[in-house]
Amino acid sequence: MVLEHALLSVVPGREAQFEDAFGRARAIIAGTPGFEGLTLSRCVERPGTYLLLVTWRSLEDHTVGFRGSAGYQEWRRLLHHFYDPFPVVEHYEQVLTA
Repeated sequence: MVLEHALLSVVPGREAQFEDAFGRARAIIAGTPGFEGLTLSRCVERPGTYLLLVTWRSLEDHTVGFRGSAGYQEWRRLLHHFYDPFPVVEHYEQVLTA
């Protein structure tokens, strides 16, 4: 299992539009083979900042499967214009749990 981590900085004043668009985009990513779940959280101290966590079966399910899909093009169309700056996406493997 791999956890994708992205801090999303949304253009000020566009938060509601972003959340609406993300609600529509969620179905795209959810239909991708290897997708296991996601959470989108809004920062309390900085309301224009969101934390996206996506669980994938493998790194390649995200980097090759999703990003190489036609669905990703629609995801980009729906969401990428909201970001400033564009987010850094990183992947994590669990090493400890409590």
